[in-house]
Amino acid sequence: MSKTPNGMKYGPDIKTTRFNAGLSLPLVDLAKKVSDYPIIKWLLNPFWSPRYNEVTAIPINIEVNQPDNVSVPRRLLERLINEVENIFIMDTCFCREVMKYNLEHKDIGCMALGPSVKKIHPSHGHLVKDKKEAIEHVRKAAKAGLVADMAWTWVDPFTFGSKPLNAQLFFCFCDDRCFYRGNMRKRGPNLNKVYKKLPGVSISIDAHKCKGCGTCVENCFAGEMKLMNNVAVPGPDCKACGKCAEFCPNGAISVILADEEILFRTMMDRIAARTKITSR
Repeated sequence: MSKTPNGMKYGPDIKTTRFNAGLSLPLVDLAKKVSDYPIIKWLLNPFWSPRYNEVTAIPINIEVNQPDNVSVPRRLLERLINEVENIFIMDTCFCREVMKYNLEHKDIGCMALGPSVKKIHPSHGHLVKDKKEAIEHVRKAAKAGLVADMAWTWVDPFTFGSKPLNAQLFFCFCDDRCFYRGNMRKRGPNLNKVYKKLPGVSISIDAHKCKGCGTCVENCFAGEMKLMNNVAVPGPDCKACGKCAEFCPNGAISVILADEEILFRTMMDRIAARTKITSR
């Protein structure tokens, strides 16, 4: 096994990871589909345990702008990038590559932050030397309409050999078939607890504009949007990812954000509770 410049062992190379992903991703998809079945959900619960997993949706895919015309959710990530020393950008998205969908965005890979990411094998991508590159990667994902899933899960250090878990954080730029967002409509209880919305982000419906067409219901990855009296209503476990606002043909759905400073502190507090990726 090759070593980093500091003498640490790299994790598995891209060929090994691609092979493992080809075997495991279809199984994970199947597990998610049956994760709310009686008995089975209790067998699967440890895999999704909130103790070792937490995913937060950051809706960079929507344009909620301030006067300088930069999307507020996107700016949250840009501010975080500027506070982190170690950033690794993956050359490819394993979900899209292995599952063979949305291949036009295959080159928008995950972005890993924190000291542990120095152990990721260089065949997967590269450590960022200029933070402008990482910011541009986020902007590219936003332009493609992808949601930034802020992921702290045991799967990533296991997959890439980048232990320990408490010294890294992944941002996966996901569509609705990716690892974190695919097959979530019939999710089990632990899986529901693991995927969260960012406090301070909410979905608002303008009942006068809503035509009850059901587009948001059809396209909600979490199955949380419902029609009541022919008006869309987000459910109690809405993840506030903003895709419904993006899909609505009538402009009836808005993403409401708290003050940017409050959102940033909330995001940083959530990160600090799980992992240490900055020098603060």
